Amino acid sequence: MTTVPAPRVPGLVELLDRLERAVAAALIPVTSAEGVSRDGWRVLLMLARTGGCSMGEIASHTTLPAPTATRVVDRLVASDLAYRRNDPVDRRRVLVHLARDGRALVERVCGRVERRVGAALGSAHTPERAQLAKLLQLLADRRTEEPVGI
Repeated sequence: MTTVPAPRVPGLVELLDRLERAVAAALIPVTSAEGVSRDGWRVLLMLARTGGCSMGEIASHTTLPAPTATRVVDRLVASDLAYRRNDPVDRRRVLVHLARDGRALVERVCGRVERRVGAALGSAHTPERAQLAKLLQLLADRRTEEPVGI
């Protein structure tokens, strides 16, 4: 009986996978305690960063199918974390905005997760930590420029 060697997992791919799991481990308990799903959290972050967004923009940014994005926004609206308003420029278009309670939730979750990650990395702002932040930002920016993948 011959054994097939396990495929080599490139270091960066494995690291990105481990990083995604670490982020989920830090984020999911905090957002779940606030009653927000992972998809709901992505929408809230987008709204906190950009202001009013159309459903198409939300679906595109979160890579959710349009019906799923609508259900996520419906839940956020029902929980008073977001609200819908007609676009003042184009009254046919509806925009989703972050509500006051949604902004407070984003600030709470970000604060808790940043403290947790800060404790894991140490509180010192080192050149290495600044470089890591720069590289992660570059990777995130590239991800949004190339929707098919990295």
